[in-house]
Amino acid sequence: MSFKQFHIFCFTVLAAAFSACNDKFELPEQPLSAYTKVYMPQSVNGPKVYSFKISDTAQTMIYSANFGGQDYPAADIQVTFAVNNQLVDSFNKANGTAYAVLPEKSYEYTTSAVIPKGALSTGPLSVKVKTSGDGAIEVLKDYLLPVTISSTSAELNTAMSVAFFKVSVQPEVYDRTGWTIAGFSSEEADGEGPNNGRAVFVLDNNPSTFWHTQWKGASPGPPHYLVVDMGAAKTVHGLALTPRQSDNSGKPQELTVETSTDNQTWQAVGSFTMENTTAEQMRTLSTYTDARYIKLTITKSYNASYTHLAEFKAF
Repeated sequence: MSFKQFHIFCFTVLAAAFSACNDKFELPEQPLSAYTKVYMPQSVNGPKVYSFKISDTAQTMIYSANFGGQDYPAADIQVTFAVNNQLVDSFNKANGTAYAVLPEKSYEYTTSAVIPKGALSTGPLSVKVKTSGDGAIEVLKDYLLPVTISSTSAELNTAMSVAFFKVSVQPEVYDRTGWTIAGFSSEEADGEGPNNGRAVFVLDNNPSTFWHTQWKGASPGPPHYLVVDMGAAKTVHGLALTPRQSDNSGKPQELTVETSTDNQTWQAVGSFTMENTTAEQMRTLSTYTDARYIKLTITKSYNASYTHLAEFKAF
């Protein structure tokens, strides 16, 4: 390319560039009506997770309806809410979950509200969930509650009209200060050394120590049991049990639980199966009772007639 031809080429490129800079582009039409809609801000970023403690007072989850748009609403906007439990099944199928429907008797919620003229929100509304007493949700169970905007006097953003709430109750494990062993079927007082084997080691807050049923001199078979004295009456919802921290046979498999106020008269409150692992396992009881004494009976162990246990807790 000659020097003259190069200058012509550069001039042509610059002219085209300046011409492109002066072009006018038509943006697609974006009517305000596409954005002036009512929606639930809690509908974004997946389900809202609430993990409650057991309480005599109903626990609260918050939701609301908002108005989106360039201006404020010129009149009051009426909003009606509803729970659509059919959405729980579709949510589970889409996400590979198995959440339960929150029982109707376990909660109350506000079914209608107003976004006032000149405002952008209903303000916070609440779902009140019962975690104790009649109709309370179960401990350690995951529930899903879909709250929807069922109708509104303004246009609805249907893509943001459902808020999912994941709800569970986590037990508060009782402080074991002052707890004692009030009875046991047997214990290995010698064979496991000075700091193992005896029943008292299930209360020492050390998972490395453990109670072991007797094996030296005699080896009684099941059932094996422990009686724990909590020192005062408490409402017993369940147990948190930690197996021995080893691969040994003998971890508890099938268990029953009884409670008492006097260590004489016993009430059966539940039975359950434990996994053959070293992890702490929490199990709720079928009946909640006020009791001072808890009797744990192990009727079957994994691959052994003896058994052992590292930690005993209640909630």
